[in-house]
Amino acid sequence: MRSKTPITSAERRAAAEQLALAALAFLAADATRLGGFLAATGLGPENLREAARNPSFLPGVLDHVLSDEPMLIAFAAEESIDPKVVAQARQALAPSEH
Repeated sequence: MRSKTPITSAERRAAAEQLALAALAFLAADATRLGGFLAATGLGPENLREAARNPSFLPGVLDHVLSDEPMLIAFAAEESIDPKVVAQARQALAPSEH
């Protein structure tokens, strides 16, 4: 029997960052979704890439996905994950804010 090694907080955060980047790619893949995200954040297409490099930006990406249930379900389906994983990732990125 294989023993399970606990996941460290750094590993949890890294996985959450990867999920947030996948969520950003999901938003960017559809003009309507991307337009809604840009409108909500006040960003423009020209500064989105720079914003994505800032780790403090990533919780907002997940907040946006979590704010729209159909979008959340579509993203979770695309990633083959339970929608609850998105909320868990959000919590891992900024536990004191959520």
